[in-house]
Amino acid sequence: MDREQIEQELADARELLEQASMARLAYIGPDGLPRVVPIGIFWTGEEIVMSTAATAPKVKALTARPEVALTIEAGDGPGSARALSVRGVVHLTIVDGVVPEYLAAARKNFDAEYAAEFERNCRALYDRMARLAVEPRWARFYDFGAGRVPRFLADLASKSG
Repeated sequence: MDREQIEQELADARELLEQASMARLAYIGPDGLPRVVPIGIFWTGEEIVMSTAATAPKVKALTARPEVALTIEAGDGPGSARALSVRGVVHLTIVDGVVPEYLAAARKNFDAEYAAEFERNCRALYDRMARLAVEPRWARFYDFGAGRVPRFLADLASKSG
């Protein structure tokens, strides 16, 4: 998939990216077996940023094998279901203190008072964090209610109709 196609898929998924607070991140663990974990995300407009403790097991795994896949989903039924699937590479940076996007995500999802308390608690808890920024190498946005479905489903539906 070329850069222009990736950028178009991300642009089409902009609303989902701006509203979402969670994703499922898939990566290969140190034992060579796949892992999928729920993780908080923040869309900067250019990167999908995740954060975790610098000592989290996924940091070691992603340092060795930075290739990942993630999915971001919304909707509670076929008419409202939307999903963005991304494959890419994580650029991992260890930062002193708290990753700024981690706090920005909290401000997006919490009221001001709770976000301030959350920030105080985070600053007390984390001496260092890992910033995980995904560089998309492939992306596909689905909006099932609008008929934007995986090609195999569209092909199957056209044969039965």
